[in-house]
Amino acid sequence: MKPLDDGPKAAAAPAGTAAEAQAPAPVQAAAPAAQAQPIDFSQVEIEPLFADLVDFDSFAKCDFRAVKVKECEAVKKSKKLLKFVLDDGTGTDRVILSGIHGTYEPEELVGKTLVAILNLPPRKMMGLESCGMILSFTHKEAGEEKLHCLMVDDHIPAGAKVY
Repeated sequence: MKPLDDGPKAAAAPAGTAAEAQAPAPVQAAAPAAQAQPIDFSQVEIEPLFADLVDFDSFAKCDFRAVKVKECEAVKKSKKLLKFVLDDGTGTDRVILSGIHGTYEPEELVGKTLVAILNLPPRKMMGLESCGMILSFTHKEAGEEKLHCLMVDDHIPAGAKVY
């Protein structure tokens, strides 16, 4: 492979010129990544798959979108509910309530990019209206239910559709 600065422009420029100042910096070796601890899935129980099939037209009616968490707070008088104020790409804030406070503290979710279904009918919970549902994964581990929100790369813009 030929170095980038061996082209005809570099050869024509005298030493000490702007062309030399713009030459790419030498590439440094990346530091070794921290060794990730292996995850033990031996105690994980997964729910059985649904036997019923869903036709494509029914699935296509679901509006799954990337949403950015603008604000998140615990719902008063509720042990489980968090109230999310979300950017869904429309320019209007969307409020979704989710029963995930047993797993997440509100402040750790602010700024995250999540996935939600946005075209569910509004639903009242604890006197507040929820307009959608945040998607999460669940499983049992050693008999205890575990939950993880579906978080995606922060480079995905609010409102991007899942296909």
